[in-house]
Order: sequence, then structure tokens, then C-alpha cells
Amino acid sequence: MKKIVLFCGAGMSSSLLVLKVRNAVKEAGLDYSVEGYDTSTVVKNASDADVVLVAPQVRHMLKKYQASITHCPVEPMDMVAYGSMNGPKILAQARLLMNED
Repeated sequence: MKKIVLFCGAGMSSSLLVLKVRNAVKEAGLDYSVEGYDTSTVVKNASDADVVLVAPQVRHMLKKYQASITHCPVEPMDMVAYGSMNGPKILAQARLLMNED
């Protein structure tokens, strides 16, 4: 099972997006887990992730996260997909980063 981790400032906006991405995963019939957390737990909760996506509002922390999490891709979420809470588009971005698409 692949694990997608989403991070945002307080974890509130990512929780809604997590539900949308989980629905997209289910509709696609994929064996992925999708979790969302606030940025205070980035390193701890990304330890077994296959891809980490960071929300636009905390993009300024991206280089720090990339330096701390070296076992998988750590990239900013597509800003338009994040703003529109587009689960399928975020899933597609994660799959591309995991070389699954």
C-alpha cells in the first residue's frame, strides 16, 4: 500500500482535501492510504510516506521539509487543485511523483 501525506498550516484545510483524495483513490480502485496533518508533525508523520504534498500556505517551509524527508518526494500541492479542493487532481499529482502514472 502506498501512502500519500498532505500537510497544511493547522491541518484544517487538508482534512477536507484528504477526504476528497480518499474518494478519488476509492473511485480509481487504488491501494493507497491518504493522511493529512498540520506542519508541526511533518517529520514524524512522513516517516513512512511514499509522497508528501505541502499546501500552498506553508510552501515557504518546503526546503526545510525536503531536507528533513529524504526517502520520498516532497513537493508543493498544485495551487489551483488545492484551492478548488480537487481530490482527483491532487491524486494525479501524487501518482506522478511516485512514478505510478
